[in-house]
Amino acid sequence: MTSLLLAFVFALFATLGFCIIFHVPARHIPIASAIGGLGWTFYQMCLFFEASTVIACFFAACFVGLLSDLAARFFKDAATVFIIPGILCLVPGSGMYNTMAELVNGNLDAAASTCSQTVAMAGAIALGLLAVGAVTKIIVSIARRAVDIANKL
Repeated sequence: MTSLLLAFVFALFATLGFCIIFHVPARHIPIASAIGGLGWTFYQMCLFFEASTVIACFFAACFVGLLSDLAARFFKDAATVFIIPGILCLVPGSGMYNTMAELVNGNLDAAASTCSQTVAMAGAIALGLLAVGAVTKIIVSIARRAVDIANKL
């Protein structure tokens, strides 16, 4: 439990740094940092329950997308303000580094393996955000139609 709490705190501060670098508006920095920390904690929990890294990335990206969309609606701002800092902890930078290190060392089999895992993780993040965005649009569209129908009655 303490390791998850530490992971949350470290991810929160890492996301805070990226919020500053990306000039996130000051009023959004606390919630964007919290979304990043919660996204990383969710990823770690998925790994704890023995999900693969790709599946864990997918579900964590879905979680970040959902929280970002809720924050965007609450603060009446663009969701990307919360999504970009929120997913940065999930981005598989170490996988790209390890791929390049293996290529430089001439170990092509290990490089191909690491590269495929890294690309799968990046794709899972993109698919997770896409899935949440699509589901959110569908739900909002249905809700708007229901309100329109209710107003006509």
